[in-house]
Amino acid sequence: MTKGNILIADDDAAIRTVLNQALARAGYVPRATGNAATLWQWVSQGLGDLVVTDVVMPDENAFDLIPKVRKLRPDLPIVVMSAQNTLMTAITAAECGAYEYLPKPFDLNELVSIVGRALAEPRAKPQAAREPRGDDLPLIGRSTPMQEIYRVLARLTQTDLTAMITGESGTGKELVARALHDYGLRRKGPFVAINMAAIPRELIESELFGHEKGAFTGAQTRHVGRFEQAEGGTLFLDEIGDMPMEAQTRLLRVLQEGEYTTVGGRTPIKTNVRIIAATHRDLQHQIDQGLFREDLFYRLNVVPLRMPPVRERKEDIGDLARHFLRQAEAEGLPAKSIDTAAIERMKQHNWPGNVRELENLVRRLAALYTQDTITSELVETELASNVAAPFENGESQDDDIGQSLERYMADYFSSFGGELPPPGLYQRVLRMVEPPLINAALAATRGNQIRASELLGLNRNTLRKKIRDLDLKVIRSSG
Repeated sequence: MTKGNILIADDDAAIRTVLNQALARAGYVPRATGNAATLWQWVSQGLGDLVVTDVVMPDENAFDLIPKVRKLRPDLPIVVMSAQNTLMTAITAAECGAYEYLPKPFDLNELVSIVGRALAEPRAKPQAAREPRGDDLPLIGRSTPMQEIYRVLARLTQTDLTAMITGESGTGKELVARALHDYGLRRKGPFVAINMAAIPRELIESELFGHEKGAFTGAQTRHVGRFEQAEGGTLFLDEIGDMPMEAQTRLLRVLQEGEYTTVGGRTPIKTNVRIIAATHRDLQHQIDQGLFREDLFYRLNVVPLRMPPVRERKEDIGDLARHFLRQAEAEGLPAKSIDTAAIERMKQHNWPGNVRELENLVRRLAALYTQDTITSELVETELASNVAAPFENGESQDDDIGQSLERYMADYFSSFGGELPPPGLYQRVLRMVEPPLINAALAATRGNQIRASELLGLNRNTLRKKIRDLDLKVIRSSG
C-alpha cells in the first residue's frame, strides 16, 4: 500500500531523478515534470496528494501558479523549493499558502519527513492573498543559519505570536523585529521601538505606560507612553534584559491581562499590540541571579529566535559587503566593487562587532579610498588601523567590554559559594585587562609607543614602565 501520490515540478532533470528515487524508496508514488503547465494539468485532473515544486520554471513562476492551485484544490499541500534563498522567497511561499519552504540545496531526508508531516496533518484554511512587496530586503545572507531564520520568520508573519530575539550586539535583532512587523498581520499599524538600556531606570515605566499630569515632580502634562503609541501595531522592547524589576512586574500584567494603567492613573487601559523583545544578555543567567522574572521570560519567549554572529555565517560576508556598497552608492558615495581576495580577507576576521562592524568597515572603504575596486590590501589596512577604534572615545560598542566583565565577575563571585574571594581583587582584574589593552594600542600604532601612550591617555614613561613590568613584547614599526 502506497503512502500517497506526489507531484514533482522542477526544470532540473537531476533534481527530478533524485526526488523520484528518494520518495519512491519512502513508499510514495512520485510523478515528475519539468514545467508548470503539466503540473497545472495534473492538479486540474485531481491527481496527486501533495505537490513539490521549484519556484522558477521555464514557462511560469510557481508563485503565480500556487494561488490558482490553492483556489482549485485548497486541501492540496504544496512544498516549495528554491535556489533564490532570500527572506522574501520564504515569506512569499508562506503568503501563497505553501506548507513548507526548502532552500536549495536541501537534505533529502528532511524533504521526505516534511512530505510525511504534510500528508498526516489536517489542512488549515487557505490564507488570503497579501499585497505585493518591494525588493528591498531587510536581511541579507544565504548561509544555513540565515535560512533557518527566514523559515521561522515566514511562519511568524502569518501569526501574532510574541517573539524573543537573542544574539550578540550588532547581529541585526531590530531588523528581524522590523521584518516581523513589515511583513506581518500588523504591517499597517505603527512600529514603535524602545531601548531599555538607553533610558534612565526611573523613567522606564513612564516611557512604556505614560503618566498623568502631576503623577510625580516635573510631570507638567500628560505623557503618552509607547504602548499607546504602538496601539494596533508592534512594540519592540530592545535590550529587555536591562528592564528594572518594577517595570517587569507591570509588563507581565499587560501580557497576562491585556491592559495597563499609566503612572499616576487609576483607570485600566486595554491594549492591542504585538510584543517583540530582544536582548544580547543570557536571561537564564539573570533569572538565576534574581535580576529577571522567570514568569515574564516564559511570557516573552513564546517563539525564540537566535540571530547568528557573523563568525557563524562567514559565507554571507560577500553578499553583505556588496549590499553595503550599494547602499553607500545610493547615499552619494562613489560606486565601488570589491574583489574576491578582499572578501577572503574579510572572512579571516572574527567580527566581534558583527554586521554593524562590517557595515562600518565597508562604508569607510567606500568613503576614504579613491580606488574603484576594494582590494585585500585596503581591507588589511583598515582592519589594522581599526584595532583601537573601540577605545578611542573610552567606550566599546554597546558597552560590550563592560558587560562581558560584569558577567565574568558574577560567575567569579558565584564560584565562591556565597563567600568573598581573597583580597586583592582590583589588582587581579587589572592584570587581566591591562596586557590586551596595551597590546591592542601598540598593534594599532604599529609599535609606536609615543602614539600608543597618546591613544591610551598615559604618560609615555608610565607606558614604558607597564610594558616592562608586564613583560610585553613590542614589535617595532618599520615605517
